[in-house]
Amino acid sequence: MAPIPNGETAIHVVEPKTKGEKSKKQHSQVVIIGSGPAGHTAAIYLARANLEPVLYEGMLANGFAPGGQLTTTTEVENFPGFPDGVTGTEMMDKFRAQSERFGTKIITETIARVDLTQRPFKYWTEGEEEEADFMTADTLIIATGASAKRLFLPGEETYWQSGISACAVCDGAVPIFRNKPLAVIGGGDSAAEEATYLTKYGSHVYVLVRRDELRASKIMAKRLTSHPKVTVLWNTVATECKGDGDLLQSLTIKDTKTGEEKDLKVNGLFYAIGHEPATSLVKSQLETDVDGYIKTVPGTAQTSIKGVFAAGDVQDKKYRQAITSAGSGCMAALEAERLISEEEAEDDEIETEDVHVPSEGYMGADKE
Repeated sequence: MAPIPNGETAIHVVEPKTKGEKSKKQHSQVVIIGSGPAGHTAAIYLARANLEPVLYEGMLANGFAPGGQLTTTTEVENFPGFPDGVTGTEMMDKFRAQSERFGTKIITETIARVDLTQRPFKYWTEGEEEEADFMTADTLIIATGASAKRLFLPGEETYWQSGISACAVCDGAVPIFRNKPLAVIGGGDSAAEEATYLTKYGSHVYVLVRRDELRASKIMAKRLTSHPKVTVLWNTVATECKGDGDLLQSLTIKDTKTGEEKDLKVNGLFYAIGHEPATSLVKSQLETDVDGYIKTVPGTAQTSIKGVFAAGDVQDKKYRQAITSAGSGCMAALEAERLISEEEAEDDEIETEDVHVPSEGYMGADKE
């Protein structure tokens, strides 16, 4: 699988102190933080490798129920294996069931504090951050995801996923948007890309830009403004979402210069104002980029600290798809398995060729 880029080309990997104290409360070879496609894919691979992973799915961590962002999505139609589509909640229930089937220990608690200065790594759950007792893990996989930034306009909660979305690629092809007028809020490259993408499905796309210019690159701005199915509404903000109680039907928009308000008939609203990676747990200890995403060694899931891996949207600000998250979860699991195998060989003073160590190329076990 191609690496999931995070916008960075270099990262300095630090090897933490080793031989720290193992927890008498609970010690694991691998602990996974996060319960989206990345976390559960990692768990499935690690459980099948008999590493008995522990997965913390969180209690409304990052504002989402266990399962992550997909639990807020009604229909998923672009994940292979579901030709008729599937709800996000149903898909994550299946991921969870598969993790459990192979022996993953799933804990519905939120990890609130970690200490990455030495291995095994220490961690504490919510409500126990200041207690002397801690739990430990030889390796950690951070799969805490990211959440789309929203404006929380009046009516937004009513029509969220019933006309309002934060992912055009995920939801643009849904029937309620086909051949209907749509709106995108944002002025950067992401907004330009999403609006252009939506022209494949919508009858027309309005782009609401609060200023009198786009922040997008010149080439993206030109492509957007010259598209016959796109109208850019400058100096415009949305103030309310309206509908029939079931589906979005219009937006109230306001001219930021004149203060004039009017209704814009649209059946879809897409936010393209950025995402917030859930990195507060590790941001002060792991290298992150300017937007807060965890930096990884290109082509791998390795973070700036040896033994800590990152997978899914928490390190991917480009694709942010369920399928790419799952793929990076696989990468993190295989790299964690490799590290554990190599260290076991060293500890036992056994020749490496006598120990199962995944190969440099294909490292999985889903093919013979």
